[in-house]
Amino acid sequence: MKGLKVLFLSSDTGGGHRASAESLGRQFQIHYPGSSYTLLDVVSEDGCQPYKKLVPAYQHLSQHPRRWNLLYHISNSRPLDFFSSAYFDYMCEERIRKRIRSHDPDVVISVHPLMNGAPQAACRRISAENGRPLPFFTVVTDLGSAHCTWFSKKVEKMFIASEKIRRIAKARGRVPDEKLILSGLPIRHEFAVRAKRLGDRTTDGGRRYQRSVRLALDLPCEGKIVLLMGGGEGVSLENIPTALFSQFCQDRINVTIIVICGRNARLRQRLLDCDWDSVRSGLLKFPARTFFPSSLFVPAKISAGGAGAASNTTEAFKESRAEISVLPLGFVTNIDAYMVASDVLISKAGPGTIAEAAAVGLPIMLTSYLPGQEEGNVDFVLESKFGSYQEDPTQIAREVSSWLGDPDKLCSLSKAAKRHGTPRAAANIAIDIGDSTLRWKEIQEAE
Repeated sequence: MKGLKVLFLSSDTGGGHRASAESLGRQFQIHYPGSSYTLLDVVSEDGCQPYKKLVPAYQHLSQHPRRWNLLYHISNSRPLDFFSSAYFDYMCEERIRKRIRSHDPDVVISVHPLMNGAPQAACRRISAENGRPLPFFTVVTDLGSAHCTWFSKKVEKMFIASEKIRRIAKARGRVPDEKLILSGLPIRHEFAVRAKRLGDRTTDGGRRYQRSVRLALDLPCEGKIVLLMGGGEGVSLENIPTALFSQFCQDRINVTIIVICGRNARLRQRLLDCDWDSVRSGLLKFPARTFFPSSLFVPAKISAGGAGAASNTTEAFKESRAEISVLPLGFVTNIDAYMVASDVLISKAGPGTIAEAAAVGLPIMLTSYLPGQEEGNVDFVLESKFGSYQEDPTQIAREVSSWLGDPDKLCSLSKAAKRHGTPRAAANIAIDIGDSTLRWKEIQEAE
């Protein structure tokens, strides 16, 4: 089988686009030996203003959700989409065409909403100039809501992750049914491997595999594990670990709280330095200024009757207290293993994270979302019944604790997650695109 030269059009506006491209690229290399792939940001490389500053603009606006929300909804209108697409095509198509041609790809795949209109036009013109087809596919990397710039009826095929995206594609882009492929969201190959080995995590076989993964990660085999993530920067995590710790103390549930801090070294150090025994007794002591409000902690109840009575109550509490530990980690590359090892995931509503959790049947508590593009991801989880959404740390802790204390509820959430998981999405997309591209190449070579 011949290898393929695959060109992905992506941008580092959030980690999901690059992650999807990398997962697909890996599948091309697995199923079409000798294949190679390249990630290209044609907007930053060859775009015009204001698009050329896409990455820094996104990084700034994502830290100011209200501004992002306003821009998202204004730009997600049919008239503005028409004029901005025409402007981008007129100003940038020729440069984009030259850039794509320089890579001499066999196939071009867009995994970014701003890399469809002008790049598609460029590929059509390259095809006409070369006298051979240069196929263009789109893989939509959103779950429950999507910007109108994703959708073009001139695409060869469009791979989507949900029925809701199908409806948007037909309404906003007039994409015909025969071009829409419900594939699920492409995620890393490791999740497909883990999902196959794990099976149903609520069965005896699933629990045995989870135990083996915990042993490999040097994690406790008994008790529950809660995984807390905030993306590569470890954002939106600051008050949640202490709220969880306090709630689990009250409910006396044995839990290990794993906090993936990413590149947020400051947060990781504060969690490492925290006096968790003081949190347990209702007195939080940090060695430096804290951003964890004391209102999150419920003091231990000491009965009246003097120092002796207080001492006796404290000793009794120590004897019956739950075993709870907090494990702050930096940037990890084996998040698939940690998801298998865990019983509940707490995270922002990123589509990739949600898809990865579903692939291994992991219930998820969502804590925040980026307005516009991630709002629909919350609806996807709620409607699929494998998680919930809370913003307040105390409410997050209470609901997660209630799940851990109710085996039937946890089992129901896990089974719902597994039903909506698509661990082989990346492989199926790559095979569909790869086989189509090879057929075009064979026809061209035969002529």
